[in-house]
Amino acid sequence: MNDLTKTEENKRKNLLQRIPKWLLPIVIIVGAAILFLVAQYASTIILSIYAVIRGWNQTQANNWLNTSITAQFFFVLMAEAFTVGLIYLVLKYFKHSLRDVGLVMPRLKDGGLALIAYPIYFVVFLIVITLATHLIPSLNINQTQHIGFNSVHGTYQLTLTFFSLVIFPPIAEELLFRGVIFEGLKKSMPVVFAGLLTSIIFASAHLPEGGSSGPLWAGALDIFTLSLVLVYLKQKTKSLWPGIFLHALKNLVAFISLFLLTNR
Repeated sequence: MNDLTKTEENKRKNLLQRIPKWLLPIVIIVGAAILFLVAQYASTIILSIYAVIRGWNQTQANNWLNTSITAQFFFVLMAEAFTVGLIYLVLKYFKHSLRDVGLVMPRLKDGGLALIAYPIYFVVFLIVITLATHLIPSLNINQTQHIGFNSVHGTYQLTLTFFSLVIFPPIAEELLFRGVIFEGLKKSMPVVFAGLLTSIIFASAHLPEGGSSGPLWAGALDIFTLSLVLVYLKQKTKSLWPGIFLHALKNLVAFISLFLLTNR
């Protein structure tokens, strides 16, 4: 490797360090948002191209995208894969790796930590939601969360829904929020503030899941509480895997409740 190449690599690696501390959080948050939107739009475009190839009109294409379990599965698969891929490329450009943000080899104890952390998260959330309903009597704790995947029937559709909700999102979301955003924010503010801001952003991203009934405030409190525990696990273990397992466990409980114990 010649000196010119080394100089260019050092410039890339130290680029974020040259950004003023007050500006760094904005750069990280905006950059993560752009990355997320690119992954979403790229997935939508690919599915739309498939609909065009099939010769469907706009109404048929929209109906397929909105109601087909298979279409929703592939959208989630591609969106999460694009998210992970784009994070990898950005990190590689700046001469970092996925390991640098906590995606290391999983350990057996990571699953154990998730099992221990789940009841802690759940108890804290019960306290938070109890206080919230006391302070804000109008808070709707029974508001429906719109996550798609309606009318799921049979083993095939249940399997696709399981992977779409329990397996794929925890990996991509932990990598983006606790890996990129939290680790990035820590460079310009105290860990506690970085964790709180990360959790606020994570919760805010789930507000639209209230659909036509308005922002999903109760759900956002749930996600905010979960994120605080996820941040703690990331900070203490330096690994994303305990958080990924906890996130997956939380989604698994919701999956069982929504699709196995009820007829959704």
